[in-house]
Amino acid sequence: MKKTVIILFIALLSACNNRSSNIKDQEMVKEEQVLDTAKFLAIGKEMASQTQQILLSNVSNAIKEFGVPGAVNFCNTKAVYLTDSASEMFMAQIGRVSAKNRNPNNALNTNLDKTAWEEISKMMADKVITDKHLILQEDNEVYYYKAIPIAMPACLACHGEVGKDVSQETFDVIKSVYPNDKAIGYEMGQLRGLWKIKLNTEL
Repeated sequence: MKKTVIILFIALLSACNNRSSNIKDQEMVKEEQVLDTAKFLAIGKEMASQTQQILLSNVSNAIKEFGVPGAVNFCNTKAVYLTDSASEMFMAQIGRVSAKNRNPNNALNTNLDKTAWEEISKMMADKVITDKHLILQEDNEVYYYKAIPIAMPACLACHGEVGKDVSQETFDVIKSVYPNDKAIGYEMGQLRGLWKIKLNTEL
């Protein structure tokens, strides 16, 4: 059975016979876990930020060259190659997932994905939390998840309300290349998806 741990808070260790020795052990483990969590959060954030910039830059260029409908086709055929290139560059597995996915490969396919979605959805409602991200651990594998909100009005041209934000021409292209699309009808600030990065812990 796989064991999933949310590294968001540090759990207490179970008590041992030697209480004094165990308290010292707890303090050492707690310090190590906090340091590791901070490290993984920083690494994951940097990878997600740079990959997002790569995607946004390429999509912006596609919109300028082909218009919004053409950019939908660009995302359909090229986005996966861009994230794969980023994965090779960072020596990690980088992808995106969502409860309202456009690409069928980006659905919440694992219990880990669903846990991350639930936790980050709660973070979205908390204005005190600036970085909506977390680390999840399953067995010996460490995953970084980060919110992808609708942060710019330009995002609504492909993900907003049809007839208001999304033109009929764009919507027709979306339905032709993503017949089971769920990523429509968003408003500014809503949670669109998550970055999911399986980190290489041996680096």
